Amino acid sequence: MPIISSPYSAKGLFKNGHFSTIYSAKLRPIPKVIQERERLELSDGDFVDIDWSFSEQKSTNVAILLHGLEGNAQRVYIRGQAKMLAENGWDVAAMNHRGCSGEENRSYLSYNSGRTEDLAELITHLIEKDTYHQIALIGFSLGGNLVLKYLGERDNVPEQITRAVSISAPLHLRGSLEQLIKFENFVYNLTFINDLKAKYKRKMKRFPETMSPSEYKKVRTLLDFDNLYTAPAHGFKDAYDYYEKSSSLQFLPNIQQNVLILNAQNDSFLSEDCYPRAFASNSKNIYLESPKHGGHVGFHISNKMYYSEKRTLDFLHG
Repeated sequence: MPIISSPYSAKGLFKNGHFSTIYSAKLRPIPKVIQERERLELSDGDFVDIDWSFSEQKSTNVAILLHGLEGNAQRVYIRGQAKMLAENGWDVAAMNHRGCSGEENRSYLSYNSGRTEDLAELITHLIEKDTYHQIALIGFSLGGNLVLKYLGERDNVPEQITRAVSISAPLHLRGSLEQLIKFENFVYNLTFINDLKAKYKRKMKRFPETMSPSEYKKVRTLLDFDNLYTAPAHGFKDAYDYYEKSSSLQFLPNIQQNVLILNAQNDSFLSEDCYPRAFASNSKNIYLESPKHGGHVGFHISNKMYYSEKRTLDFLHG
C-alpha cells in the first residue's frame, strides 16, 4: 500500500502554498553547484544542452533532472537537487528542454508535456558511455509528467533505470490547465503566457511560413498557445487532444520501476486527478506522498536544503 504518510510540515509563512511557491522560485538564494555544459546532437538535426554536475568521487550512478514549463537547468530547484545528489555520490545530467538553454532550437517543433523522445535519446547517450550502472529519472512539474509518461508508455525501459521521482507533477494536464486559469493563479498564468508568447515571437522570425503576427495576436491564454502552436507543431488535433494523449496518469499502470510521486496538497497548479490515491493504494511500486504543505516545488526546510531534495536522495538509495 504505497501511500506514504509524509513527515514534512512547513513552518510559518511557508504553510501558505502561494508563499512557498513564489519564495522558492524567486527569492531562495541560488545553491552553489558547478555545472559543465554538453551539447547533445539529436537524430532529427536539433539539439539539447545538458548541464552536468559531478560527484567528487568517480560514480557509476547518474540522475537525469528535467525542469518545468519555460524553466531551464539553472533554476534554483534544479541546482538545489543537483547539489544534494552530487554531494552524495551521484553524477547529475540536468537537461534543458529544446529552446530553453539560452539558444533557440533549430526546428519548428519544440518540447511539450508529453514529448519523451529527447529524454529517450539522452538516456541512450548515457548508456553508450558505458560508465553508469544505475540511471535515475527526476522530473519537476512538466518534467515530472514526462518522467512518468516515459516509463509507462514503452515496454523497453532500459534495465539501468530502476527508480524515478516526480515532483509537483500535473499528471492530468487538462485539470491542471483548468486550475491555472483560476483567478488565484493569475500571476503564474500571466508569467507563463508572457514567456511563451515571447518564444513564439522569436520562433516566428525563423518560420514565417507557418507562424504569423495575426496568429500571435490571438494568443491570450495557455489554451490559445496550445491550440495555435503546441498541438499543430507536435501532431495533435487541438489542445485537448494534446492534453488527453500526453497526461501521464493513464500510463501509471504500465510502470514497472519504483516511483515516488511527491505532490503537495496545497499546490494550486494541480487538480484532484493529480493525486492518484486509489491507484497508489493498490500499487506495489508507485509511491504517492502528499504532504499538506509545499506549494508548487516549494518544500522549504531551509535555504540550504529542501525536503524534496532530501526525500529524493533517500528514495533513490532505497
